[in-house]
Amino acid sequence: MSETLLSSRNLAFELYEVLDAEALTRRERFAEHNRETFDAAIGTARGIAEELFAPHNRKNDEHEPQYVDGAAVLIPEVAPALKAFHEAGFLNATRDFEHGGMQLPNLLSQACFAHFQAANIATSSYSMLTMGVANLIEAFGNDEQKRKYLQPIIDGRFFGTMALTEPHAGSSLSDIRTKAEPHADGSYRIKGNKIFISGGDQPISENIVHMVLAKLPDAPPGVKGISLFIVPKFLVNDDGSLGKRNDALLAGLFHKMGWRGTTSTALNFGDNDDCIGYLVGKPHHGLAYMFQMMNEARIGVGMGAIMLGYAGYLYSLDYARNRPQGRHPDGKDPTSKQVSIIEHADVRRMLLTQKAYVEGAFDLGLYAARLFDDTETLETEEQRKTALELLDLLTPIVKSWPSEFCLKANELAIQILGGHGYTREYPVEQYYRDNRLNPIHEGTHGIQSLDLLGRKVSMNGGAALKQLLKLIHGTCQRASQYDSLTALRQPLEQLLARLQTVTLALLGDLMAGKVNQGLANSALYLKVFGHTVIGWRWLEQAIRAEEGLTRGNAADADFYQGKLQAARYFLTWEVPGCHHDLAILEARDDTCLGMHDAWF
Repeated sequence: MSETLLSSRNLAFELYEVLDAEALTRRERFAEHNRETFDAAIGTARGIAEELFAPHNRKNDEHEPQYVDGAAVLIPEVAPALKAFHEAGFLNATRDFEHGGMQLPNLLSQACFAHFQAANIATSSYSMLTMGVANLIEAFGNDEQKRKYLQPIIDGRFFGTMALTEPHAGSSLSDIRTKAEPHADGSYRIKGNKIFISGGDQPISENIVHMVLAKLPDAPPGVKGISLFIVPKFLVNDDGSLGKRNDALLAGLFHKMGWRGTTSTALNFGDNDDCIGYLVGKPHHGLAYMFQMMNEARIGVGMGAIMLGYAGYLYSLDYARNRPQGRHPDGKDPTSKQVSIIEHADVRRMLLTQKAYVEGAFDLGLYAARLFDDTETLETEEQRKTALELLDLLTPIVKSWPSEFCLKANELAIQILGGHGYTREYPVEQYYRDNRLNPIHEGTHGIQSLDLLGRKVSMNGGAALKQLLKLIHGTCQRASQYDSLTALRQPLEQLLARLQTVTLALLGDLMAGKVNQGLANSALYLKVFGHTVIGWRWLEQAIRAEEGLTRGNAADADFYQGKLQAARYFLTWEVPGCHHDLAILEARDDTCLGMHDAWF
C-alpha cells in the first residue's frame, strides 16, 4: 500500500541518520527514551492519523462549520479524532512525566504531529493552538491561572486560541483598539473586536481559553503598550467548575478557501460591558509574551505547509506510477503499449521539483525542532543561548519558505494529474487550497522578510548569522571529502559568499538610516536566504546518502540515490538562479519602491 502522509523511510533517515535523534537520549531529560520508544510514538501517531484524521479530511472541506444560534457547529468526526489525539498523549508529548506528559523531545513531538497535519490540517489546528496556549500560560501565568486554565488544558477539557488581529489593524498590532479596564477585584473588563481567530468557537471542548491582546488605560502608544489577558469562554470558579458564560461572543464565521474545517471566527468582547479577563504577567509586556506562542505557531504553520506539500507530492507520485498515458518521444508505433506517465521526462521533472522542495523543507522543520530541544537541554546556559539565537534566525525561514515553495509543490501535483487535478474527486486541489492560507498565517512573506533582514540577521552583533555561516562552511568542508559532491557543493559556496557580501551592504544601508531603501526588496532577500539554508540542508542529506551507500545496504540503494538526485536538482537547478535576485539586491533596484500610487 502506498504511503499517503509521509515517507516512513525518509522520516527514519531524518531522525536517525541526519539529525541523530538517538543522541538526545543521552541527555538527562530524555534518558528513559530510546529508538524503540520513539518509533512506538511515531507508529501510534501514524495509526490515529490514518484511522481518525484522514477519513474526514474531505468531509471537513465539503461541510465546513456553520453559525447556528450564536455558536459554531462542526461535523461529528472532529471530536473523536481530537479525543484520540489527546488520550494517546500527543497534546502533552513534551511535558514532564509527572505532569501527565510523555517527556518526548520536541523533535519527536513534531515528527509525530506531522502525520496529523498531513492527514487533516483543519482538525489538527485545534490541537496546535491549544498546545501553544498551554505553553504560554505555563511560562508566564501565575499559580492561580495555571490551576484554573493550564491544568484543564493538559487534561484535554479546555482548548485555546490566540486573539490578536482586529478589523482595522490587520497585522499592525501597534494599532489594536481592544481595551482592558481594571476592576476592583483585580480582574479586567475587556472590550473590543477580534477577527480571523482560528478555533474561536467550537462545541468540542468544555471551555475555550482566549489569549487576548489589549491595551490598559495608561498604555503607552505602539507595541510597548500591549498587555496579554486570559479571557475564557466560560468563567471558572475557584473549585475548577465552570461558571457563567463570559461576555465573549461569536459574532460570525469566515469561510475561507482552505482549512475549511477550522472555525475562523469574529469575536466580540464586552458587547454587554461584562467581559472578564485576567492579566498575564506584567502590564504592557503582552506582545513580548505572545511572541512565544507566535513563534511556536510560525514553526507550526511552516510544518503544516510542508506536510500539505508532502501529501500532494506522495499522491501525485503514486498517480504518476499508475496512470498509463502516451509513449516515449521516440516511440513511433501507435499500437505499442502506453507507458506510465512517470516515464515522461517532464513529469519526472515536476516530481523531482516537489521532492526537492518538500523533503528539503521537511529536513529544515525537523532541524528547527531539534534546535528547540537544544535551547532547553544543552549542558550550559551559553550553549542554550546560542541554540536559541540560531532558532530565532531560522524561524522566518521555517515559516515562510515552505509556505511559498511547498505551495508550488502542490501546484505541480495538480499539473501531474492533468484535468483530474482540478476536480474534487482527487485530493490535490484541496491540498493546494489548504496550503494557500499559509503564506498569510502568522505573518506574510513581507512581514517575515522585514523581520529577517531588519532584525534577525543583525541581532546581537550578527551572532546567529555568524553561527549559521560556520555551520554551512562546516558542511561544505565535509562534502569536499566526496568528489561526487563537488558539483553540488560549489554552487552553495558561491551563493553563500555573495549572500554574505550583499547582507553586509544592506545592513550598512540600515545603519546609515536608509531604512526604506535597505528593506525595499527584503522579500527577495528572504527567498535567497531561504534557498541558501535549504541548499545547506540538502548538502547535509547528500553527505548522509553517500555514507549510506558506502555502508552498502542494497535495499536502501534506491532511497539514497533518490536523495542524491534531489540534492543535485536543488543545488544545480534552483540555487544558481538566486544570483539574479542578488543582483537586484546589490543594485538597490528601486522599481517597486519608486512606483507611484497614481501610476497604477
